Amino acid sequence: MKTSLKWGAPVVGLVAAMALALPVQADKHGSLPDTMAKPGGFPERPLTMIVPYGPGGGSGQVARGMIQGVKDATGIDITPDYKPGGSGMVGLKTYMAAPADGYTVLEHIDDATSAFAIGKSNIHPAEDLIPLVISQITFSQIYIRANETRFNDWASYVAYVKSQGGKSTIANVAGEGSMERINMNRIADHFGVKVQQISFDKGGPRYAALKGGQVDALFEQPGDVRGFLESGDFKPILTLLKERPPAFPDTPSMTEVGLTFTPLMRFRGFYVHKNAPADRVKYLQWAFQKGFFTDSYQKFNKSKFMDLIPSFRDTDGARVLINETMDIYRQTYKEMGLIQ
Repeated sequence: MKTSLKWGAPVVGLVAAMALALPVQADKHGSLPDTMAKPGGFPERPLTMIVPYGPGGGSGQVARGMIQGVKDATGIDITPDYKPGGSGMVGLKTYMAAPADGYTVLEHIDDATSAFAIGKSNIHPAEDLIPLVISQITFSQIYIRANETRFNDWASYVAYVKSQGGKSTIANVAGEGSMERINMNRIADHFGVKVQQISFDKGGPRYAALKGGQVDALFEQPGDVRGFLESGDFKPILTLLKERPPAFPDTPSMTEVGLTFTPLMRFRGFYVHKNAPADRVKYLQWAFQKGFFTDSYQKFNKSKFMDLIPSFRDTDGARVLINETMDIYRQTYKEMGLIQ
């Protein structure tokens, strides 16, 4: 059974429903020059991109999408280096240990922001790093196997979880304090259920766990599992938005099931060390922002539902996004008793 999807449909009122209630930054494609002189010949060799998650998940996919976009826009070659582990912290630490010469860039997600806010990391992504571009902002859903017989929609899934007395499982990506855990904990608290959240840093094993029946459900973003939706293996049973997006007309929104909190969103972007030479930073900002607007990257984002929410943030816009998200996380952690 395949999920009913309407590809590329705009989401009416979606931005107003975002947890990160920020003004949408205008795309700056027109203000970016078509070419830029290489500073001192930089780069004279391919760049390396540290990716702090496995190649099969959303970070691996967006890294490859941006690598192609940057190559199309500038001719620069970039080699991905996947460093999964520690909910993104292994890759982040690996990156910070690399020479700050501009030849190594970083892909990371909002986990870098939440980790700093809760005290798991001392690397502030808007101060210790320079955001080159935020290229994806998206929402989450909960998925089950399409051929599942124990439950087939949100109401029956909740009933099943309650019947298991804390033994039901859901695959997730990160540890306590992450965007995924906060959203899932709020859902569980609202419905008075206990569910074991099983953490996977790599997308492939995470998705295989649901497909193979090792877990009952999956918390994920729709673009990351689009292949499983199109093949009919997975189906969403809840969308963490206030309204149903037209791309998922048959899946209830959180409002419809009685959830009133404002969900946190996933965002992904690309960074360089703050101590990288200023002229190289300027060149990388241009290259990655040009990469965002290439046909290849725009096609990739659309294929992953990333055209539903305006995602582009340049360096200044990214800093606003990160800092305002940091405030949201800190307030949430205080309410949860995780920080003072």
